[in-house]
Amino acid sequence: LWTTFRWSQEMIFSIEEINKDPALLPNITLGYRILNSCATPISALRAALTLASGVEEISSTSPCPPAISALIAEAESSQSIAVCYVCGLLKTFLVFFQVSYFSSCACLSDRMKYPTYFRTIPSDYFQAKALAALVKRFGWQWLGVIQSDNDYGRNGIMAFTEEVQKFGVCIAFVGKILRTYNMDKILNVVEMIKQSTVKVILAFVPEGDFYPLMTEIVKQNITGIQWIASESWITAPRPSTPEIYQAFGGTLGFIAKRMTIPNLQSFLTSISPYKDPNAAFVRDFWETVVGCRPVFPGEHDGTQTANTMCTGNETLLNSQHMFFNVTDLRIGYNVYKAVYSIAHALHQLVFCQPVGENTQRPCLNISEIQPNQVRKILQRVNFRTKYGDNLFFDENGDPPAYYDIINWQLINGEVHHVTLGQFVSVTNGDYKLIIQEEDIVWRTGKMVIMSSCFVFVFLGKPTCCFDCISCADGTIANSTGATECMPCPREYWSNKRRDECVPKTIEFLTYQEPMGIAVTVVSLLGASLSLATMMIFIHYRETPVIKASNSELSCFLLFSLLLCFLCPLTFIGRPTVWTCMLRQTTFGVTFALCISCVLGKTIVVVTAFKATFPGNKVATKFGPAQQRIIVCSCTVIQILICVLWLKLNPPFPDMVFRYSNKKVVLECNPGSEAAFYAVLGYIGLLAIICLVLAFLARKLPDNFNEAKFITFSMLIFCAVWITFIPAYISSPGKFTVAVETFAILSSAFGLLICIFAPKCYIIMIKPEKNTKRHVMGKM
Repeated sequence: LWTTFRWSQEMIFSIEEINKDPALLPNITLGYRILNSCATPISALRAALTLASGVEEISSTSPCPPAISALIAEAESSQSIAVCYVCGLLKTFLVFFQVSYFSSCACLSDRMKYPTYFRTIPSDYFQAKALAALVKRFGWQWLGVIQSDNDYGRNGIMAFTEEVQKFGVCIAFVGKILRTYNMDKILNVVEMIKQSTVKVILAFVPEGDFYPLMTEIVKQNITGIQWIASESWITAPRPSTPEIYQAFGGTLGFIAKRMTIPNLQSFLTSISPYKDPNAAFVRDFWETVVGCRPVFPGEHDGTQTANTMCTGNETLLNSQHMFFNVTDLRIGYNVYKAVYSIAHALHQLVFCQPVGENTQRPCLNISEIQPNQVRKILQRVNFRTKYGDNLFFDENGDPPAYYDIINWQLINGEVHHVTLGQFVSVTNGDYKLIIQEEDIVWRTGKMVIMSSCFVFVFLGKPTCCFDCISCADGTIANSTGATECMPCPREYWSNKRRDECVPKTIEFLTYQEPMGIAVTVVSLLGASLSLATMMIFIHYRETPVIKASNSELSCFLLFSLLLCFLCPLTFIGRPTVWTCMLRQTTFGVTFALCISCVLGKTIVVVTAFKATFPGNKVATKFGPAQQRIIVCSCTVIQILICVLWLKLNPPFPDMVFRYSNKKVVLECNPGSEAAFYAVLGYIGLLAIICLVLAFLARKLPDNFNEAKFITFSMLIFCAVWITFIPAYISSPGKFTVAVETFAILSSAFGLLICIFAPKCYIIMIKPEKNTKRHVMGKM
């Protein structure tokens, strides 16, 4: 594509333009010598040593000694470093200094290592700032990097990394390539890209190193990646094709300011080997562009066919070769500025005043010019080009930073490098970034590529990571590119995206769920049966069966059972302070009353049958008054325990988080475990006393022996509450409440059925047995 050849022609054009300018270096003609570095550091080093030694053959037509004041070189940073190495070795007797037009490595700004180096392209230090500003602008925090495995790539990525780490950007991988690498190394980088999840990749690589990788990426159809380009390949002609665009369309990057130079196109189209047969590379260029080989007298080669030899009438004026497109000069304009900066330095040295002031006579003989003198003047040069740009060099030999933002767009089947903004450095190290975002063509169309870990955090390291992992349950990352997961409050849990804390599900036994409905129905059924039995007992209170079972205590017992059946209803619904205190105390007092009544009935049965023995007066001493005293006293003791419980450490509603990460279980905390088990223990004590007494009286000789039924009821009661304790302790969440309500209902039904079902059976089904004779009959 002859890009470097055009740069050399632009240098020649600039020199000839200066030689024609009467105000710049009047009566002094600049000359030049061109050597080929072959785009390799070794060849660049050889060319620099050749110039330094002065052994290059000089044309005898040269009108003056070939004093070299400056060297315009190199395009790539590695070659420039090699040339600077020569200058460093010869710094004791400085032979020449160097002005580069395309070597942007930030390392070349080190004046201790490279004191003779200047450039007209901004340092990669500024390009790194520009690239970092672009990344920050679009919120990209998860990037891949491809770098050339040389000084340009290493120093560029180092500067970029330092910048983006300031706002938490994570570099997922760094792939290294070089034009001399074999295909295996290139394929390794391709595989690295394919295995990564990044959507944005920065390629800080010269075009010559990057092109083999680009073709392989296109070959393997790796798409969907937003590429960011360094200035070394963003406007390179070779990759700017529709084929490469398939994978690299929408690429964004920075490049030096664009400029149009009048008369340059006419100069380029006037290139001809017939003007100077010895001009460097002109004959090869002509053969490539025109398609024929120029032949001069005495050089005819019989092996050449007629259709490959030029006739001498060929011209470049109508050529459509992209070599002659001068509407998008960027690096070429840097070459132009490099030549003019040296010319202005020479002018100030020779005439002791800047260009534009009245030039009298030279104050220095040009034969006495030393390169070190020119270098010192160049450090202070400050002028405005004819196109309005101010050019000067800072203390490191760098020019002002100014970049155009380029976007690859496919227009009418051709890749265009569309300028959509600028990056300009201003005072105090700050910068100004201007982007026409609405005009950007992204790799995915018109939508900005997202490349961040919005719901993820980076694994292992805060500033450099290799993969993304999801936040753990209960933690979130609610900011783009978070490096840590934040835990949710106890009452909240993370959503599926792990970017927001949502309230946990509140769980408690409700009337609407099946378990709550079942408890309610069974509770109301038991209460209804208790009430119905009570009505039967009241209605048939004068019958022998009712009289024999102590109607007063039976009614007390039925009333307490009614309360026991209604007690589970207080366990359903959202726990509050009042319901928590009510449910436990109601349960304790009602069951104490219930068992106290059973205890009274048991004592009545035992004393009644003991009274059949002659001289036994126990029955006369255990009348209705004594029965009421036993029931009341036993119940009062339980009431006192409950009052102390409520006074010292009452039950309260509590949120329990241990059962499930996604649920909050609302339950009643007993407050005092000792008080809770004291209530249970007292009920159990009464039940055991009843069981022992009823068991002792189970074989008394009446047809209607109530002690048997009491024994069965107490066995059921004790069995239920013995199994209740381990079940209660091991049940999670609302099932704890379900277990307690089940125990209450089961024990209440056991008492109701075992004690009252036989009596109701006789009263309602077998009324013929409801007689005094049958009740008092002997077995």
